[in-house]
Amino acid sequence: MYLILLGPPGSGKGTQAERLCKQLDLPHVASGDLFRDHLKRETDLGKLARSYIDKGQLVPDDVTIAMVKERLSRSDCRGGTILDGFPRTQAQAEALDLLLQELGQQLTGVLFMAVPDDVLIERLSGRRICRNCQAPYHVLFSPPREAQTCDLCSGELYQRDDDQPETIKARLDVYHKQTAPLIKFYKGANLLHEVDGNIGIDQVTDSLLTIIRSLQP
Repeated sequence: MYLILLGPPGSGKGTQAERLCKQLDLPHVASGDLFRDHLKRETDLGKLARSYIDKGQLVPDDVTIAMVKERLSRSDCRGGTILDGFPRTQAQAEALDLLLQELGQQLTGVLFMAVPDDVLIERLSGRRICRNCQAPYHVLFSPPREAQTCDLCSGELYQRDDDQPETIKARLDVYHKQTAPLIKFYKGANLLHEVDGNIGIDQVTDSLLTIIRSLQP
């Protein structure tokens, strides 16, 4: 099964992808993880990506697609995978179709997690990270026992720049312009399955698993 988790930033794609991968015994392929891995290992693709990043430019689609292709070509992805954070644009979606064809596979389904913008802003602006051990917290949903102090290592908690409300709104604008059109694209291909992402984490997981089981042959 080759599945895509689609949704805006803050919709919970990463959390749900990890849960689904454990349930289904599938590898989790997250575009952010791929970039970090290639940059850390200083692969040819990583060096190419860094040449754009260091100039403050967006990494071109062909570099991102090459990273995804390399990952999907590994043996652990032969039985399928859950893609998170890719594709982000229609051009990437079309490239993924061609890539899967080259591998003799096809996309099983696209799971769209719908969450209103005001909820996303509340979720993301409430996130706090430990400066020392990087443990995540949320001022509303998972606060530390002591304000601004990590439960695990007593490190200071801080708010990332990209979790500031104005930055979040800008990120959502980019999502609506670049990625949201994939909803229509995959709906037209009869691959889109929508779930309410504004309910409990366990309920979202159950909804996603119900859909996935209906897609299994």
